[in-house]
This record gives sequence, C-alpha cells and structure tokens, in this order.
Amino acid sequence: MITIYVYLLATLADWEIAPVTAELNSKRFFKAEAPKIVVKTVSLTKEPVTTMGGLTIIPDGTIDDIEISEKTVLLLPGADTWADTKHDAIIQKASALLSCGGTVCAICGATVALANAGFFNERPHTSNGKGFLEMFCTPETYSGQKYYVDQPAVRDGNLITASATGALPWAKLILEKLGVFSPETLDSWYAYFTTGKPEYFFALMQSIQKNK
Repeated sequence: MITIYVYLLATLADWEIAPVTAELNSKRFFKAEAPKIVVKTVSLTKEPVTTMGGLTIIPDGTIDDIEISEKTVLLLPGADTWADTKHDAIIQKASALLSCGGTVCAICGATVALANAGFFNERPHTSNGKGFLEMFCTPETYSGQKYYVDQPAVRDGNLITASATGALPWAKLILEKLGVFSPETLDSWYAYFTTGKPEYFFALMQSIQKNK
C-alpha cells in the first residue's frame, strides 16, 4: 500500500493540491490493477489549519505519524508561512524520505523551503522562477541554478517540483510516478483539464472503460 501524506500549514494554497488529491482520494479514474492508495493529512499538531481559501481542515495526524518508507509520498503545498522555522521538522522528514526511496512533491512556496535546505543544489528542479529562489534563498543555501529547469513541473526520480501555476502538470507527474492511471487515461485526463475540449472528455471515458 502507498500512503500519501499531505502536509497542512497555515495559508495553504488550496488550488495547488486540489487536482492531485481529488484523483488520489476518489480513485475515479484508476486502472483496475492500480496499487492501493490511502491519502492522509498531517501537520505539526492536530489543531485545525486554515487554508488560503479560508477552509478549515483538521489533520488526520501529526508529522510523527509519517512512515519513512519507499512506499510513502509526501505532498508539500505552497503557503505564505514556509519561512517559519517550525516547518524545519517536515523538511527533515522529506530528507529522510528521499534518502530511503520515498517520494517528495513540492509546489510553489514549498520549493523555497527545500531550496533553503540544499535539496536542489545537485538535482533538476523548478519553482516560480530561478530569480524567485534567489530572492528567498541565500547563496550559502541555494547554489543549484544550473539545475533549474524552466518548466511548470519537473520530475527528477523521486523528487517532483512545480511552480504556483503548475498544479496540473505537477499532478500529472505524480499520477504517472504512482502508476495509478493507464497511459491513455492520464493523457486524456491531462488534455481535457488543460484544454476543456469535449473530445478529450470522451477519450477519457473510453479509456476508463477499456482499463476497468
């Protein structure tokens, strides 16, 4: 079983995690032989967290509950509060996960936290722009400019990063890494939600029937 942990923090950017969490939790487009997935929310405490959109979420558990395993996936959403040092604890968990073969997925502001921790100094990554990382990081913590990829979302093995506008590409890379959609379903899903063209919706429906 693969466990997806979504880290909750104040001012969490709701829309950035929505495309991927909706699909992973609902499993509505999963192929028949998809691995078993469970989605859990974690935070520093079990106190309610208020998102940027004003939604209140009660975490399922704390970061101490995160299992360090190659079958663990950690989603780090953007937020305006990543600069708070109290989030160092989840960055340490992310480091442990990457070291053991687990998957870490960061978007928007979360990429700054990873950059400041030195995660990007020797591996491909993206964010809201190379200048964005340089603005919020110091030369001592971030020196990976030559590894920066100017794309909405980038996967380097078990590290998946994205810009604030890369929620759908980020979701696509995560779904692809997990292997829960068939290739046909993933392609038509992404095409439909990025273009809105009805032919891709029907292709999506056909691919689901084919892979049930």
